Amino acid sequence: MITTKQKQVLDYITSYYEKNGYIPTQQDIATGIKLKSTSTVHQHIKELVRKGFLTQSGEYGALELANNSKETVEVPIIGSIAAGQPIEAIEDETATVTMRKPLANDEFYALQVVGDSMIDDGIFSGDVVIIKKQQSAENGQTVVAIIDDNLATLKKIYKLKDRIRLEPANQTLLPIFRKEVEVRGIVWEVRRGFNTERLSKTNKKTKILRTLDLFAGIGGIRAGFDKSDFKTVFANDFEDACKVTYDLNFKTSKLLIEDITKINTKDLPEFDILLAGFPCQAFSIAGYRHGFNDTKGRGNLFFDIARIIDDKNPEGFLLENVKNLMTHDSGNTYKTIKTILESKLKYKVKEKVMNSMEYGNVPQNRERIYIVGFKDHHKTEAFEFPEKVPLTTKITDLLEHNVENKYYYNGKPLFEKLKDTVNEKGQVYQWRRQYVRKNKRGVCPTLTANMGMGGHNVPIIYDGKGIRKLTPRECARIQGFPDTYILPSTLPDSKLYKQIGNSVTVPVLERIARQIEVVLS
Repeated sequence: MITTKQKQVLDYITSYYEKNGYIPTQQDIATGIKLKSTSTVHQHIKELVRKGFLTQSGEYGALELANNSKETVEVPIIGSIAAGQPIEAIEDETATVTMRKPLANDEFYALQVVGDSMIDDGIFSGDVVIIKKQQSAENGQTVVAIIDDNLATLKKIYKLKDRIRLEPANQTLLPIFRKEVEVRGIVWEVRRGFNTERLSKTNKKTKILRTLDLFAGIGGIRAGFDKSDFKTVFANDFEDACKVTYDLNFKTSKLLIEDITKINTKDLPEFDILLAGFPCQAFSIAGYRHGFNDTKGRGNLFFDIARIIDDKNPEGFLLENVKNLMTHDSGNTYKTIKTILESKLKYKVKEKVMNSMEYGNVPQNRERIYIVGFKDHHKTEAFEFPEKVPLTTKITDLLEHNVENKYYYNGKPLFEKLKDTVNEKGQVYQWRRQYVRKNKRGVCPTLTANMGMGGHNVPIIYDGKGIRKLTPRECARIQGFPDTYILPSTLPDSKLYKQIGNSVTVPVLERIARQIEVVLS
């Protein structure tokens, strides 16, 4: 049996397919049945797949009606298309992607997407779009457009009285206006994670990029990079408890517990990209602001990263730290870091402060600096950080049901101080030792390592049943970890809270990984 709303989604997909010959996007479905959130559509689709009404190959594979024909055809991937600033249109067929055989004898080709101007339509950098060849399009259709002789871009097209508007599906970007536009086709299907199914006609193998996972924690950065063509060949951290969680979730390159200052670079395997969310306490607003003068040595651990880069000479690196790294010691701390990376090690660096709720579609106000560098300076110039995406995921979308009583404050001493203020569903509150503060943006404040240990940053919610703190699983979801990520039952909650708070927001790292992959492919 399916619910009334699930039947409505299924009926819309079926009628849309019969009319257009292809499955609608989740945004199309949300608009068609008047739902406010695509995340709600996603949940209905997951249930329809689970119950056998729809089929899907993988989490991001193409949807199909369960009773639809399984006959398929191979479509050539002939190059890249910019969903951002237009780039030169160059065809270079290297692979194919499989699609359901169309009803008519239409011609199709595929392109890999570079840039995030179509994110509101569910098209992200690194996706593959299957294009139906045609020279015209209706207003509002997403097209491959050629402008200024030979520059190609992926945009929605609108024909005005005296010109044509090419509209990005990203509210932060401006449209392109031209008097003349050549249409090369319309978007027919969108594929994510296509590398698992691509078949090379020339027997070329996709280059696997080897990564070194330093200060790995529970593998948040690795989890983001694993979704692209990256393979971890070595992982290291200093916390024993992290190994329990890390090794449960990653079958290869288990976590080595060792002091990084004692690791000899000669013992490290060869790798292409160094990944490091190096300790942030020495630079954090919540810490003591000692930076490189930190007497516990945490700030100085950056120099071990520099030592490994200097000795192993990888193609590039991704470093992550707190936003305050940029301003610590009037900017001198970051100036020192960048000088070492660029002047001493001869890498070219780009950096950007990104908020998880703006770049990862997770409801967490978490600002972090991401530093990307390449030995080849041209690759640094070509690299672009991902653009903002709309926040469609709500805190209520991530909450567990039937939460254990131990997480509730009802009947406990703190309850009397919370009961009159923590009373609105969908909001996240903080106990600030002496008072309660509600997050005005309706998102979770930055998850920290002191959650669950009486710290003043413990997120608190009212869920209708009572007032409680977020569970470890909910915190993991707010960091973008999928529910398939295992939280070991052998560890106490205090350890899990610390590990999750010290980790990264996985979808943000996944998007950065795709951008790095584009540059190195």
